[in-house]
Amino acid sequence: MLNTSSLFLVIILLLGIIGKNQSITIAAYVLLGIKVLQLDDKLFPFLASKGMSIGITVLTIAVLVPIASGEIGFKDLYASVKSYYAWVALAAGILVAILGKYGVNLMASDPQVTVALVIGTILAVVLLNGVAVGPLIGAGITYMILQVIGLFTK
Repeated sequence: MLNTSSLFLVIILLLGIIGKNQSITIAAYVLLGIKVLQLDDKLFPFLASKGMSIGITVLTIAVLVPIASGEIGFKDLYASVKSYYAWVALAAGILVAILGKYGVNLMASDPQVTVALVIGTILAVVLLNGVAVGPLIGAGITYMILQVIGLFTK
């Protein structure tokens, strides 16, 4: 029952517990549960193909809650355009969306990059108290760096 993928998930679970990172702990626990219940053949392909989109949608919903609740309105939008912080945030939002687009493409085309990004994200979350949104943006940054390296190696 305990194969290498399950052992890897147990290690990630323990790292999540040691690092007191609820997201990593819950993710590893849920995936182990799916394996124990032998639903992995059905659920893993779905999670692999739709999980990122579902996660981004849930994250977007969470970000939009202050607008939906009335906590942020047009008055706040107008006030924010007067601040250079808002303009920097706008530029950063555009940049990460573009990086994310390239990141999705790179992760789909190069499994080695995906493995390295996932491990890097887990290490950053557990050891540096980071947040596990890194693989997508990390893949986009990797794509951009590889493009620059490609300019010098051709």
